[in-house]
Amino acid sequence: MTGAGHGAGSDAGAPARYVIIGNSAAAIGAAEGIRQTDKSGEIILISDERHHTYSRPLISYLLLGKVTEEGMRYRSGSFYEDSGCKFLHGSAVSVDAKGKAVLLSDGSRIPYDKLLAATGSSAFIPPFEGLDTVREKTTFMSLDDAKRLEGMLGPDKRVLIAGAGLIGLKCAEGISERVKSVTVFDLAPRILSSVLDEGGAQLIRERFESKGIGFRLSASVRRFDKDTAVFEDGSAVPFDVLVLAVGVRPNTALLDGIAEIGRGIVINARSETSAPDIYAAGDCTQALDVSSGQERVMALLPNAYMQGECAGINMAGGDKSFDRSIPMNAVGFFGLHVVTAGHYDGDTYEEDGEGRYKRLFYSGDRLNGMILIGNVEKAGIYTSLIRERTPLSSIDFALVCEKPGLMAFTKEERFIKLGGGAG
Repeated sequence: MTGAGHGAGSDAGAPARYVIIGNSAAAIGAAEGIRQTDKSGEIILISDERHHTYSRPLISYLLLGKVTEEGMRYRSGSFYEDSGCKFLHGSAVSVDAKGKAVLLSDGSRIPYDKLLAATGSSAFIPPFEGLDTVREKTTFMSLDDAKRLEGMLGPDKRVLIAGAGLIGLKCAEGISERVKSVTVFDLAPRILSSVLDEGGAQLIRERFESKGIGFRLSASVRRFDKDTAVFEDGSAVPFDVLVLAVGVRPNTALLDGIAEIGRGIVINARSETSAPDIYAAGDCTQALDVSSGQERVMALLPNAYMQGECAGINMAGGDKSFDRSIPMNAVGFFGLHVVTAGHYDGDTYEEDGEGRYKRLFYSGDRLNGMILIGNVEKAGIYTSLIRERTPLSSIDFALVCEKPGLMAFTKEERFIKLGGGAG
């Protein structure tokens, strides 16, 4: 992959025009990155949502009543004005890479000097037979989805959720006290199959079942018939509302034929694509997972922001790399906190207790991954070890396993981790 090059403006001395497609964490990170280097260039932020930038993981808390729509904002109400960003509501349909312009669905053409694709991901909807006969159905990816679902809820409603991943389970938690029943089904044999091991998944499943939420696992729907789901084993589950939370797919179509695309838009450590002056960041991209050494899509808010900030700095002529992406999740279910990071290969340190579950995975003198459920207070130490690929022989790993704390590190390492620089 070739880099996209440096420099901001297209003409010497002319203010640069930065166009950002998206309005979530990666886009906001890019705007803030640009402003770190270029205080006066024009920033145009294009979004197909009319809403102020918001934190997507909070949509289930909106249904729970734990947060207001205003409280979901990812930045202050005056962010666009304060950052000198022009917010443009519209849908980008194509990119003219040679002419350096973005074309919108209304026919308008937005020229750019540097372009960032922060297009995120979309819900994957399997081709279920009879899905078109279901009247009350929605995905659960956006604020508009949450509002749509809220209008369908009621104390007499039976809700069926397709997908026992993070999105499906957060939806189940958010609506459980507002409906008659919630049933979640999934092809996988356990919930959160891409996030937790078997023991951790069972612990979370028990928490959900204690709240009256039912599961049908290793289950596949043969067809939908209006308000009934018919499964492959012949059984039928009646419902009033269907939520589709089977999975997500990176939105890469805008750069098809323009930049290299694998499972996501391929970027380097500078968030550059293979196309000149075009960058990408966030859920639409694939990047190096340093915990496993593999290229993969990591649809995670912290990574999205850091990739976006990196892109913004480089778009404005700075020099920034972000090459420490790892799979990571921090989530709570009915008050039970879960933090995971990395991948689950190697030897295992295991610790169980009342409402507590810890698994550390290590090999080759490195910590590969972790699962913490319940007590997650020291998760940051494990995350740092995974992200930085710290040699375990350089610390007191036995102590870190049992009692994570800075005292397990050398004096020099403690100095660096406490903000003392390179020592």
